[in-house]
Amino acid sequence: MKIVSLSGSPRANVGKQDATQLRRKGKVPCVLYGGKEQVHFYADARSFKNIIYTPDVCFVDIELNGKKTQALLQEAQFNKVTDSLIHVDFLEILPGKDVIIGVPVKLHGQPEGVKAGGRLILSHRKVKVKGPAEKIPAMIDLNIEKLTIGKSITFGDVTIEGCEVLGAKDSAVVSVNVTRAVE
Repeated sequence: MKIVSLSGSPRANVGKQDATQLRRKGKVPCVLYGGKEQVHFYADARSFKNIIYTPDVCFVDIELNGKKTQALLQEAQFNKVTDSLIHVDFLEILPGKDVIIGVPVKLHGQPEGVKAGGRLILSHRKVKVKGPAEKIPAMIDLNIEKLTIGKSITFGDVTIEGCEVLGAKDSAVVSVNVTRAVE
């Protein structure tokens, strides 16, 4: 998994007025939790480009006052009107503690069912995985060449060594369906 660095500064005051002033200066209020205590900090809005606006899952090395902490992006909140970033939550990675994260799905090959006139449907672009952070893959590769019309790959078919795939075992991740008949 790729690692992205983020440099931040601790927040002196935590509140609505302080957060509004930070946003006007081009900063984003953040919180880091999951460890011994919650840490409130802020970072420059431009530094989130490689963390949020990418399909990849990545570890984030957060540097606060010379101390580095490894974390995962948990949630990002955006303004409803301007679509600008207004708040970010990070989950601290602790050794031996499981994390839950959505891992992107990548498809390989052209299914036999599509060649025969079927339609490929990707129902889930990300699959939730629970396990130690070091065992979670950057993406899930699925070979779909052998899928025929009416067949699918379900959550139960996806296996990751050392991790648990969360979701209904019979729910389809990707499937090939019959196209609608035209009279």
